[in-house]
Amino acid sequence: MNITDTTAHTDQPDLRKRQWGAEKRSEPLSIVHPIPSRVKLAWGRIAIVTTILAWIGYVISTIMRQLVDNPDAGFRFRFEAAMYLAVVTFLTFSALMYLVARQGALLRFSRHRRVPRGELDRHFRSYDKSITTLVPSYAEEPTVVRKTLWSVALQEFTNLQVVLLVDDNPYPMNPEVLAKLQETRSLASDIQASLKKPLDAAQEFRTLFDRQREAGAAEAQMLATTASAYEAAAAWLEDMAAAEKVEDHVDEFFVDSVIMGLARELRLTLLALNAAAAQHTSPSSDRLEEFHLRLERIFSVQMHSFERKKYANLSQAVNKAMNLNAYISLMGQKWLVDNRGDVQVLRALDPGQDLSDTDEVLDIPDSGYLLTLDADSLLLRDYCLRLVYFLESEENSRVAVTQTPYSSFRGAPTRIERLAGATTDVQHILHQGKTHYNATFWVGANAVIRKQALLDICQKATVGGYEIHTYIQDRTVIEDTESSIDLGTQGWTLSNYPERLSYSATPPDFGSLVVQRRRWANGGLLILSKFVRQISERKRRNERVGLREVLLRVNYMASIAWASIGLIFLLAYPYDGRLLSPLIFAAALPYFIAMGSDLRDCGHRFSDIFRIYGFNLILLPVNMAGVLKSTEQAFTGEKIPFVRTPKVRNRTASPGLYVAIPYLIVVFSIFTMWRDFQNSNWGNVAFAALNTVLALYAIRAYIGFKNSIVDMTLGLVNWLFVPPRKAKAAAVAYPVATPENTDWSTLLYQGDRRLDRDLRGGGDRRKRIGVK
Repeated sequence: MNITDTTAHTDQPDLRKRQWGAEKRSEPLSIVHPIPSRVKLAWGRIAIVTTILAWIGYVISTIMRQLVDNPDAGFRFRFEAAMYLAVVTFLTFSALMYLVARQGALLRFSRHRRVPRGELDRHFRSYDKSITTLVPSYAEEPTVVRKTLWSVALQEFTNLQVVLLVDDNPYPMNPEVLAKLQETRSLASDIQASLKKPLDAAQEFRTLFDRQREAGAAEAQMLATTASAYEAAAAWLEDMAAAEKVEDHVDEFFVDSVIMGLARELRLTLLALNAAAAQHTSPSSDRLEEFHLRLERIFSVQMHSFERKKYANLSQAVNKAMNLNAYISLMGQKWLVDNRGDVQVLRALDPGQDLSDTDEVLDIPDSGYLLTLDADSLLLRDYCLRLVYFLESEENSRVAVTQTPYSSFRGAPTRIERLAGATTDVQHILHQGKTHYNATFWVGANAVIRKQALLDICQKATVGGYEIHTYIQDRTVIEDTESSIDLGTQGWTLSNYPERLSYSATPPDFGSLVVQRRRWANGGLLILSKFVRQISERKRRNERVGLREVLLRVNYMASIAWASIGLIFLLAYPYDGRLLSPLIFAAALPYFIAMGSDLRDCGHRFSDIFRIYGFNLILLPVNMAGVLKSTEQAFTGEKIPFVRTPKVRNRTASPGLYVAIPYLIVVFSIFTMWRDFQNSNWGNVAFAALNTVLALYAIRAYIGFKNSIVDMTLGLVNWLFVPPRKAKAAAVAYPVATPENTDWSTLLYQGDRRLDRDLRGGGDRRKRIGVK
């Protein structure tokens, strides 16, 4: 089965039914990370030192000693020693980088202090800047997109613009697809209409409060008005939550943490106001005004949708980056929709240009900040407020991108979704730690971006006569990683905000996980050359480039490649037993203990370290496919098409080859165990036995034996099946072009190119060109 076919699903039972071994806990983690103890920080340093000393000890006591004691060992032994040392070194280096990043995260968590609510209210009291939220969506379920849009619409921010960037075919022929598209298009206007009632109520209370203050009313009266406003707002949110349909753990999170989380925060303010009234006192009138302004910020938003594929002068490249780029390039101007035959083109509108009643004009407002958010992600209530406040600080004036690396939704009903969520939560910690060393990477699912930074890295190209602006590079499918390097080259930095304010879905089955992880494994190697150029440019500007920053960035971009290749060598090649040493285990032990501790801190199990190892074993062919695709792209220069991660109720079928290879790993591990047992190579026997048990467990738990048979059978059938050749269509007798039926506007705009295509039998997606 072709991996790009993300719509093919088997008729198996719904795997979202709760499995044995799924996650029981549904309560999300705390927003603010617990402050680590001094003991934990000390053990983190000990783990780093132990890993380094164990590796040095292994090189001296094993590799060098064997070469010195066996001067006549021959070429094969020397080759094995060099290869084994290289594999151990790269794997130990990745483990060390985990410990270093983790230590940076612990240091940041120990120093972070949350900005008080009152300071936020004071800063944004007279704030007049705007932020535009861009939500790119392609073939997403409307119910998924709706939750995302609501989580943004309820953000507390002045002048909040939310734009849903629908990237589906705007003219589908399938009635079901069209109905789904129309439902997605209507989401923005539906949410805007729903927010009118609480916004009107908040504004009415604000007007009443202003009148009372102008009339010199008693403080108790103004306090009662403010309390009534908060009571009404909280009640509206609670009614909305009660009306929501809860079908899975994501719906539960949306209701409890997004809607009710905001309602509880308003109730907390209401409690304080009622307490002040009971004590016959009151906050100042200015403070009460801030409370009213806050309610207006919460319910005030402008919702829109935009479809770039309607317009010929915008990029039609099939990827998320160009969907974002198309809209960003239009911001800050008015555009006239120019109908040119079978296409529409956006023309910049001149200030004094005359317009007719039939002219369609798009007014795209500008913003100093952009918020990009994947259509399957959710934000907590004060994401915008706190991240923009962070960017407004003087010491952060050169920070281009800030984000909270997303966490996983708790209560996953399948084992593989729970474990994928566990790795996501660990990655959240590591990304927080990278910021400590100025090694932050943009992680795509959510981010607040300073628009000026994107203008600094903008590239322009002419495609088909139209000027295309590229801010976020689409050369690889990990466009956020490449853009991180571009921003650093221009003197900008990136930072992860040290709180949990965003959540995103994790794949519920192996088929969708294959799509996601293959995309993640693709592109890192291609970006390394850009990073080398960035280092040279920064040194030319006399900027400090730290060693730990370089090492962490290189590990992030290339570790999937060397870890996959190294693991294949360890699995496949019969290394000499003399190269084994307990010091290898000693070098790896701090890494596994630290990961187990991190998993436990994130609400998972310490024993998940073994499940993650087996999980990575069965993902070995997926990661290698991504690495090989990067190598292919390096030689061909062709862009890899972006493939979205499927989000469906039923199981996504996996490519047969990716299911078969884990079984081959098990078989070969058994063979290796038997062979080394015959040779009394007990270290290799133990390693092969571990791989056999954990890989077999991972196949059973995360793919399933029955599903494996189905997927491998489908893969074999699809490989052997040759579709029948379609009979040539009968020649169509086109009408003779006459002055009365010729589509003159299309011919004049497209010229001989479109006319030539029409003469060869081509046609437009909506109507045949040449004659009406």
